Amino acid sequence: MKTADPELMRAMNRLSVLDVIRRHGPIARVEISERTQLSPTTVSAITASLLDDGLILPRHEGDIRSETVRGRPRVMLELNPGAARVVGAKIAANRMVFVVTDFCGTVLATLTLPIRIDRQPISVVADIVEDGVRRCVLDAGLSLADVHSICLGLPGVIEHRSGHIRSSPILRDSNVDFAAEMSSRLDTRTIVESDATAIALGHHWFGRARDLEDMVLVSLEQTLGLGVLHNNRVFRGAGGLSHNLGDLVLGMNSEGVVRLSSQAGETAILSFQHSEARFAEAVRLGRGMAHAQALIEADDSQLITAAVRAGETIGFTIANIVTLFAPPRVIVVGSSLALGEPFLKSLRDAYALAMPPSLHDVSELVFDNSGDDFWARGAAAVALYELYESPWSTTGPASSV
Repeated sequence: MKTADPELMRAMNRLSVLDVIRRHGPIARVEISERTQLSPTTVSAITASLLDDGLILPRHEGDIRSETVRGRPRVMLELNPGAARVVGAKIAANRMVFVVTDFCGTVLATLTLPIRIDRQPISVVADIVEDGVRRCVLDAGLSLADVHSICLGLPGVIEHRSGHIRSSPILRDSNVDFAAEMSSRLDTRTIVESDATAIALGHHWFGRARDLEDMVLVSLEQTLGLGVLHNNRVFRGAGGLSHNLGDLVLGMNSEGVVRLSSQAGETAILSFQHSEARFAEAVRLGRGMAHAQALIEADDSQLITAAVRAGETIGFTIANIVTLFAPPRVIVVGSSLALGEPFLKSLRDAYALAMPPSLHDVSELVFDNSGDDFWARGAAAVALYELYESPWSTTGPASSV
């Protein structure tokens, strides 16, 4: 019988210990052992290594010099916020949002660039990203030499391990080695990740899934994305591929394959010709969903019909995801939530109708309207997650992807 890879097991145990300290610190070693189910000897060895690397700090409870306190002070462990600084960015069709965080995920600086990029060649996009990263790092009172890694989150099919963007609705080019390009420009390790995976890790670290080790996130932005967390680890496809939920096949018609994006994607919802001229301008500028919200609140029948159809299709899709993964929580995020109650009601009704009776109480459905800053923090969480997984020293040089 083949045994587990010792190096992999050590990395997994290290990640587990760090994650417990992140969630529950300051925390004693004995409690870490209880929460991780690792032996006290293993926990002591891992925490000693983490202390040597400067990733965690000791905090002494009690004062050994006090006559009223007997015994040695209790040593508690917590993350060292100064262990690393990372940059996270959300890259969308009409804006870029950057954040700089410390090792605990505390935001040190933010920057928003309201600029349309979906018609620009990749060299121009790279120029804008480079300038945004440098400006945000400077605003944080740092230099790029102080930054350990950068994560760029954007919609599309992303190959995480290589940093290749296979396709993205906001880029004119396909099969772009964006991680290598940005690592070279910034001379800093750069990760490229799907925005759905980034926001899933953001919720795991800072948001609505902080208490969970398993969850599913459905992103309803320009691309319909899926983020899956299992046993505290991101689940990805072959080569670290992201999941493009919009490519899911719903059936066939006279025109060929019918995919989810054609029924419930942002483009499909906003694609019809509307009588109000301002609506077309809002769509062209990437503000279609916000304008659609106002029209739905004014009882616009065309948009209400489109919202109900999209909500129903997404509801059935989420029911299928729950049937496959049975996560304790499904978090739904993205611009489509701006469609309001017609969309949400049809989604909930379709979800309830499609769920098997045996699974009706398994998953909690949560809707979250986190802003762009939170999405960028999610990208930063990806960079931090990579640091957690890898045994590295804060004094060593950052390597490029």
